[in-house]
Amino acid sequence: MYPDAIKRQKTSDNLNTLPGLSDDSCAVGLLRVEEQQVPIATTTVHHRQYCTDRDSVIPIHEMIRKLESQGVVSKVRSPFNSPIWPVHKSSGEWRLTVDYRALNEVTPPLSAAVPDMLELQYELESKAAKWYATIDIANAFFSIPLAADCRAKFAFTWKGVQYTWNRLPQGWKHSPTICHGLIQAALEKGEAPEHLQYIDDIIVWGNTAGEVFKKGEKIIQILLKAGFAIKRSKVKGPAQEIQFLGVKWQDGRRQIPTEVINKITAMSPPTSKKETQAFLGAIGFWRMHIPEYSQIVSPLYLVTRKKNDFHWGPEQQQAFAQIKQEIAHAVALGPVRTGPDVKNVLYSAAGNNGLSWSLWQKVPGETRGRPLGFWSQRYRGSKANYTPTKKEILAAYEGVQAASERTRIGNPNRPGILEIITNWPEGETLDYKVDEEEEEEEEEEEEVTRTNWKWKAAVWSPTRRVAQATEGQGGSSQVAELKAIQLALDIAEREKWPRLYLYTDSWMVANALWGWLNRWKKANWQRRGKPIWAAEIWQDIAARVEKLTVKVRHVDAHVSKSRANESITTTSRWTKPPK
Repeated sequence: MYPDAIKRQKTSDNLNTLPGLSDDSCAVGLLRVEEQQVPIATTTVHHRQYCTDRDSVIPIHEMIRKLESQGVVSKVRSPFNSPIWPVHKSSGEWRLTVDYRALNEVTPPLSAAVPDMLELQYELESKAAKWYATIDIANAFFSIPLAADCRAKFAFTWKGVQYTWNRLPQGWKHSPTICHGLIQAALEKGEAPEHLQYIDDIIVWGNTAGEVFKKGEKIIQILLKAGFAIKRSKVKGPAQEIQFLGVKWQDGRRQIPTEVINKITAMSPPTSKKETQAFLGAIGFWRMHIPEYSQIVSPLYLVTRKKNDFHWGPEQQQAFAQIKQEIAHAVALGPVRTGPDVKNVLYSAAGNNGLSWSLWQKVPGETRGRPLGFWSQRYRGSKANYTPTKKEILAAYEGVQAASERTRIGNPNRPGILEIITNWPEGETLDYKVDEEEEEEEEEEEEVTRTNWKWKAAVWSPTRRVAQATEGQGGSSQVAELKAIQLALDIAEREKWPRLYLYTDSWMVANALWGWLNRWKKANWQRRGKPIWAAEIWQDIAARVEKLTVKVRHVDAHVSKSRANESITTTSRWTKPPK
């Protein structure tokens, strides 16, 4: 086969060569559905047009004339009015949007919503595909007809003439939801092959270029038949590398596109709060690619606070340079792999400035595996004052929460089983309280019950790879401690452990399990003639520890894993409700 024949074959396999695609940059379709009834504003909103960018005047004027000729807008007289807000796209073109923020505030809600973008990325990552193709519907909003009695509220004024939309406008809060739902319905009606959709962006995948071509061709045919227009320039693939939702995809891995890296690394140091916020907005989308992102950018957030004057010092400059370097060297994430040989490994750490964790997957033959994501958060409120033990438990718990969502191995209440590897300092030697201290300690632990306070209890086993948490409302702070003990016993019983090594930073729990339980039981769960607090929970714990060997240690910080065969650390948190 000659080289020119090879070239022709490759070109003919591209989806953008299909018939019916448009070369018109202003192409607009008309969806074959009933005119849409949309939520009506509860109050009349009228705002005058404000000054616009001089460079946008001619393009916007020409765009309005074109849209009027296509039946998308028409002249009107309406008590409503919202100002035009031209948007300059990265391609150099202008987008006609209207500032509907005031109208949005008085518009009733809709129950439906568009999919979460991160969830779609997770799902696409799990496919681990070799080939991809993307389809972007041309002016999808402008393809959806509005009912006549819903149009007046979308009025805007240009050069002294008032217009309104006959189709779904951009900038209105419900346009994405309505558009997504109608495209989804059209694809379902046409029995579209497997795909992912985010409003008007669609992606298909497969193991071969031919498979992807057939899927893409079917979807394009369905959309064109439904009345949508598709620009030839907005159809990409089949290809082994492609961009979807702003992310570069290859072999199921998500990467930061080269042009994004170049744009970020070329940015100059901010000179104002607004510029700093813009920079943080540009890098924030990629935070899952950056280990300890929150800690790195913390000095930058400091200068954006309302109460602080803008001051760009050495600390900010160092953070600015470091995060740009991290972006430039960011690794690809994924793909999410499944199967009996796949091992999920969660690394967690609690540093001086915050928590961090990362999730990796390993298969036999890999030493470290592939990263699925990096997470981090700064300490907020009282968390900064937690003991090292509680900070590490918090890091492990938050990590399992994120990891469960990432790999779809559980849910927030039962996050599943992971190997958790922590990076934390060694603690001090164990302390024991003598019998003489019991009375004083017991008196201190009996606190007043507060019915409107919330508590959270968590347990964590670094050796048996189990983390679990529960939360509730009411009771005393000690109830949360007891719930953590019950969780630990649940795990030990479920996993059929022969013994349980329990580490707790609560003296009340440690003392009770060391000896108070037997004393309370002999006294019929009473003390000084009164029922002990949380008697039912203590009775449950007492009955269960009789069937299981439980060794209890009190710790002020971390205890080395080598000291326990089957160990669990417990913690609790008690939160006062907002006033």
